[in-house]
Amino acid sequence: MDRAIDRLRQYWILARFDKPIGILILLWPALWALWVASDGKPDVLVLTVICLGVVLMRAAGCVINDYADRDFDPHVQRTQHRPIAAGKVKPKEALLVFVVLCLCAFGLVLLLNSYTILLSFVAAFLAASYPFMKRYTQLPQAYLGIAFGWAVPMAFSAQLNSIPPVAWVMYLAVVLWALVYDTMYAMVDKEDDLKIGVKSTAILFGAYDREIMGGLQLIILGLLMTVGQMIDANWPYYGGLLLAAGLSVYQQKLIFHREKTLCFKAFLNNNWFGLVVFLGLLVDYWLR
Repeated sequence: MDRAIDRLRQYWILARFDKPIGILILLWPALWALWVASDGKPDVLVLTVICLGVVLMRAAGCVINDYADRDFDPHVQRTQHRPIAAGKVKPKEALLVFVVLCLCAFGLVLLLNSYTILLSFVAAFLAASYPFMKRYTQLPQAYLGIAFGWAVPMAFSAQLNSIPPVAWVMYLAVVLWALVYDTMYAMVDKEDDLKIGVKSTAILFGAYDREIMGGLQLIILGLLMTVGQMIDANWPYYGGLLLAAGLSVYQQKLIFHREKTLCFKAFLNNNWFGLVVFLGLLVDYWLR
């Protein structure tokens, strides 16, 4: 019995259920999309499936990430205690956990329309392939954005059975947002990544990392303003974007000296960025 409990505990840690920040950062864009697609009144089944799907696929992504990085993680200070790296979970076990999580998520998607079911195969491919990108491209954080942001077109398709232009504008904003916050995350591991040969935008951007991320943050805010124009948003939405702009400035302040703890704090702060944008949408549609 104790062994079984320990196995479940290790799987729980492997799937990062003990660190919900990743779930929240993925969940906000999905909620943005659902609120816009439904004019503030999402279908209860769609809302439930999308939210649970985000939780399960984020967990699956963490598991396959640790499987892919099993030879790298023992050499990185931040990741050397992860279950696979520490020898507490075997790689074959991790693959089994990944498959189970994906099947659970797919079972939920089967409750939705056929268009969304087809899009779920793209989501599964993106989630499974992302962890290997850091070996082949200097832009794995951009690929992560493509994978994480896929919840946006899926939310629109689940609610509307179509993907309107506003969905793709929002998707691009989310892709760039993930590129920014995951670069902040990668700045923490930059020294270790250079030693072991792992690629990242934190390395690619070099001495211009802050400037490039600042420019991307301006583009993200511009795209979200475009979303507002496309949905005829009112002052609450733009008020949320103003708060998001303030958070972006604060994040720039945090990463200014590239201190590891502050870069990680900047990454975590993106949860609040996603929240204030959603609250702006929530109040906007509530007042209509």
